[in-house]
Amino acid sequence: MQTKLMKGNEAMAEAAIQAGCDAYFGYPITPQSEVLEYLAKEMPKHGRVVLQAESEVASINMIYGAAGAGFRTMTSSSSPGISLMQEGISYIAGAELPCLIANVNRAGPGLGTIQPGQGDYFQATKGGGHGDYRLIVLAPSSVQEMADFVFLGFDLADKYRNPVMILSDGAIGQMMEKVTFGKFKPLKIDKPWATVGKPASRERNYITSLHIKSEDMERHVEHIYRKYDEIKKNEVRFEEIMTEDAEYLIVAYGLSARISHKSVNILREKGIKAGLLRPITLYPFPEEKINQLAEKMKLVLTVEMNTGQMVEDVRLSVNGKVPVHFFGRFGGMIPDPEEIVNKFENLINKNHAL
Repeated sequence: MQTKLMKGNEAMAEAAIQAGCDAYFGYPITPQSEVLEYLAKEMPKHGRVVLQAESEVASINMIYGAAGAGFRTMTSSSSPGISLMQEGISYIAGAELPCLIANVNRAGPGLGTIQPGQGDYFQATKGGGHGDYRLIVLAPSSVQEMADFVFLGFDLADKYRNPVMILSDGAIGQMMEKVTFGKFKPLKIDKPWATVGKPASRERNYITSLHIKSEDMERHVEHIYRKYDEIKKNEVRFEEIMTEDAEYLIVAYGLSARISHKSVNILREKGIKAGLLRPITLYPFPEEKINQLAEKMKLVLTVEMNTGQMVEDVRLSVNGKVPVHFFGRFGGMIPDPEEIVNKFENLINKNHAL
């Protein structure tokens, strides 16, 4: 076991090395540039490839090539850079190639600000590029999870032949905390589909997302959606905090969940039985758990650093059982625990008045 004090971005980069990342292709953009800087310094020591591409468009297409050859490969960027990658991400998902993509989310839209935000939820969870596809999306709330989810992400990508996204934000990427690295054993999965040269014993491997005939394209989309059903069945992850006796529920992810945890503690001190559900996988979303919890709640509040995105999935999950409300800060502003408490108390008072 090894414990270090690291930035979130550095922890993610070190984890990539320890997880057996063979190649990293990326382009610098604040607030995630430390990932490229760290890997450019450390990866060559392990005989692996790091390349600063000429753009995000180039880097995601390099990922396509390396993943197609069966290598563990990764890129990282921040919101506008991830937008530039969307066509390539759709191609990678359509070709069923495993890779890891990290988005250290900044506030927008447009060029926005380098301050943290959660405005990329829709882009990450609904398929930001064209066509019918999904990413597995992991949402860390600590520097430790920035590292842990790299290990998990690579394994899930290989297991399901699907791109995985770590959806973080500028605050977690820049903050420093203790990180513990254990002895990681990567999932060993054969990749007989990879383009590594043709032995006489098999036909050529073709990797493509192009299916000219509509019947073929429909079959392919049906195939990948059966895979997504398997992912939804097996890979939903979440954390419950004080939900056992809760009458009121906060749903929040990432940095918002850390802040909401403090709000729950304050509400408990005031005699209000609040609990927190933190989705760890944003796709697949913990809809069944939220639906179960809604049975015993008087109201649900989602807390996000955007104008309201995950709240739509929470409302669908609750399915009208209880009122679902939203509290958000955006533009790079970070919610304060007391603000959330005040919002909650106002909602409770209004509920009682009705």
